[in-house]
This record gives sequence, structure tokens and C-alpha cells, in this order.
Amino acid sequence: MTVLESRRIAWGASGRNGGFVSPGWAARASQVLKRVGPDHAKALFRLSMEGVTMVEEAIRDLGISDANVTPGILRVSRYENTRALEQLRDEQQAEFGRHLRLLTREEVQGLLLSNKYHQALLDEASFHFHPLNYARALAREIVRLGGRVHEDSPAVQVDLGGQEKTVRTPSGEVKAATVVLAGGGYTDSIVPALRRSFLPIATYVVLSELAPDLIAGAIRTKAGVSDGRRAGDYYRVVDGRLLWGGRITTRTTDPRDIAAVIRREIAATYPQLGALKIETAWSGLMAYARHLMPLIGPLMPNVWSCTGFGGHGLNTTAIGARVVAEAIAQESDRYRLFEPFSFAWNGGPFGTAAAQLTYWAYQGMDFLRERRSARAA
Repeated sequence: MTVLESRRIAWGASGRNGGFVSPGWAARASQVLKRVGPDHAKALFRLSMEGVTMVEEAIRDLGISDANVTPGILRVSRYENTRALEQLRDEQQAEFGRHLRLLTREEVQGLLLSNKYHQALLDEASFHFHPLNYARALAREIVRLGGRVHEDSPAVQVDLGGQEKTVRTPSGEVKAATVVLAGGGYTDSIVPALRRSFLPIATYVVLSELAPDLIAGAIRTKAGVSDGRRAGDYYRVVDGRLLWGGRITTRTTDPRDIAAVIRREIAATYPQLGALKIETAWSGLMAYARHLMPLIGPLMPNVWSCTGFGGHGLNTTAIGARVVAEAIAQESDRYRLFEPFSFAWNGGPFGTAAAQLTYWAYQGMDFLRERRSARAA
């Protein structure tokens, strides 16, 4: 096995993400259900659960102590949503045996001292961790097992038509019987059919100064926190610092001051953190197909795609890699579960504009729901 990495291991979304590991896909469950029906949707969700287990087992079996696993993901609602959350809790228990705990507004505000939040579902089986350390450990294991990992080796040209495939880099080439393309939002146009199938979408993350006492005056839980908006906030306390991510945009260049953009969001949610300083900030590109599901499957004989995981990749990349590996080894055809989510054209510049307009529409709907809840309260 040979891995070609254009920068350093986990330089892209694999190492720069928020570190949340939980079941599900970037597409909402209702979208998946509408497209494939109930039985197929349940099979896909079980795959996503299997991906969580894979990450847990890798951390345990490889002894990745610096993954710094912390249990618990708290999914909060920014508007009155008790009935829908009760229904989701009951469905998850009945269909998948998952135990989610519904927290009232009073319980939520005992943990998160913000008037923005109403109810929440606490998933104690999910967790958050250090994704970069995890990815580096996986790379070390590849090498230990006899594989090769080449950093600073971007694929600049490919010949995929013959029985023997060739992938060229600036400093050499690799010949292989099978090629798997897994470049995420940084995939370029060396395979046009794949590049046309997704849009690169940017998101932003910041890490605060060390301020455990100040942060504890706002956030009193070790669980990771995310809200139910399409492009909502997600954050967690990391060794006395606040790691906070949010916002998505089709603009792939960094804004002039990422820190200021996210800092305003933090202060709007927690005014008591208005004095919290941002120590570092970064952005990353995610790959989103039009249907918001991964692009998993064969592009041509012995050429596979395993990409397009959107903003929900830690469990889904794991299971995506497994089903592709099973297919290559002719052990299963579970990859066919993704066939309804085809490599459709992303719409080019029209798709980019539509994606941005859709995001703004979601923002508007979220704003109206929050306003209605505020009036009712």
C-alpha cells in the first residue's frame, strides 16, 4: 500500500476538524430517508454507527493516548423543540438501541450559561478527541504494517485507463493495480469526473487563550457542544482553552480576520466571554456533493472514490474506507448502499451560487425560529 499526501499527513480536514465523533452523515436523516426509503436509510445509519466503533477500536488497539478522548456530545436547540427531540430520542432507541438523554431548558442552562439555548439531547456514547494526533497514529500504523506514506507528494497526472494505473508526482510515480482517490475538499482536477461532483466549502475554527476560570463562567460541561442549525456552532473546552468552529461559505479564500468573525459569534452566544482572546485561527475545505452524502464507489475499473464527507467525516471516512477495502478485496458489496448518491455534476459556478444561497436561506429560517421561540417565552 502506498499513500500519496500532497502536504503533510492530515494537513487538510482530517487534522483540522473539530474532533467530534458521532453517528450520522452530513445529509440530514430526513434527506436520506426521502431519497432511499426507510430500510436503506437504516442500513446507512448503521454503517455510520460502525464507523464510530472503528474509531474507538483504533484508539484502543493502537494505544493512541494522545488522542485525548473525552466522552459526550451535547446537541442543543436554539428554539423550543421538545417534541421533535423526544421523537428523535425514541426513534434512536427503538431502531438502533442508542440511549440519548433529553435535557430540559433548565438543565441545559445549568451547563451552558447562555440564553440562546433551549433543550438538548446528550449522547454519552459519542465523544470528541484530537483528530490530528489520531490521523498521525494511523499513518504510523500503515508504515509499521509495511505500507509507504509519501508526504509533499501531490498527484499531478494520472493514467488510469489501463490494467496498471500510474499516478505521477513532481518527484516520481507510483504504479498500482488499484487506485483510491480520497482528497476531500482539496481534490484538484486530475480526475475531472470526480472534481465536477462536489463543491469545496470552507469552514472556520479558532482556539482561545488559556483561560479556564473565564470559560468555566460560561461552559460547565466537558461534552462537546453543537447546535441544530445547518451551519451551526460547534465547540468544546480543551485543556482550559475554548475550541470553537462555525460558519460555512463557498468562498475558499480566508477572510481577512477569521478570529474576529468567530469571536463575534462566541460573544453573541456568551456575552461573559466577550473578553476572551483568540490565540490561533484557521480554515479548512470540506467536500460537499449536491446530495450531501459521500462519493463512495467505482469511477472506472479499479479506480475508487472515497471522498465528499462534508462536515461529518471522522466516523464516515472510517466506514467509507472499510467498504471500499471490502470491495477491492471482494469481501462484500456494501459500497452499493451509496449508489443512489451518484457522481452528479455539482453545477459549476451555478452550483456554487446555489449552495451559498441555500446556506443563507437556512440562516434565515433559523433566525425566524429563534425569534418565534423568544416571543413565546
